Amino acid sequence: MTETPNPHIVDADSLTGEMHPIRRIVVALGSNLGERFATLQGAVDALADTPDLFLTGVSPVYESEPVDAPVEDAPMFLNAVVLADTTLPAARLMERALAIEDAFDRERSDLRNAPRTLDVDLIVVGDRRADDDFLRLPHPRAHERAFVLQPWHDLEPDAELPDHGPIADLLGRADTTGVARRDDLALEVQ
Repeated sequence: MTETPNPHIVDADSLTGEMHPIRRIVVALGSNLGERFATLQGAVDALADTPDLFLTGVSPVYESEPVDAPVEDAPMFLNAVVLADTTLPAARLMERALAIEDAFDRERSDLRNAPRTLDVDLIVVGDRRADDDFLRLPHPRAHERAFVLQPWHDLEPDAELPDHGPIADLLGRADTTGVARRDDLALEVQ
């Protein structure tokens, strides 16, 4: 994936002379509790309201079956991918993602993949790599998740997931069973 400069981004620290690179980011959104579509739209709005983050694309909405759900009959997810350009550091983006989840009453539990009102996952932040308890980049399971790859492919068919290759190839190997585009739902950017 390439870093794409955006002419609308002004260096936040131009007075100090400190330079911040402009990075392309990929954010995956998912919701399977409550008003799923309204929650996804609220997350898009919250990302759009983030200082120094400029949305460049929002994917179509997909509905998908939960993957590795710890409970039987877990509700279906609505998913989307957002592309943006930003000068924000990866750790600050992660803090923002968690704050957006909290704003939509995300309850955290010890059960991995439990139903949730909102998931805001950083998939890619430029070419940044991270592997700690707070932040893992690129997202460690994105290369296997059709509900991430398909909407991302709709926005950037030639994109590459760092360390894994072209998303078109990854999507070709992913299990797309249970992932369906919802053309009756469209997220809007303010």
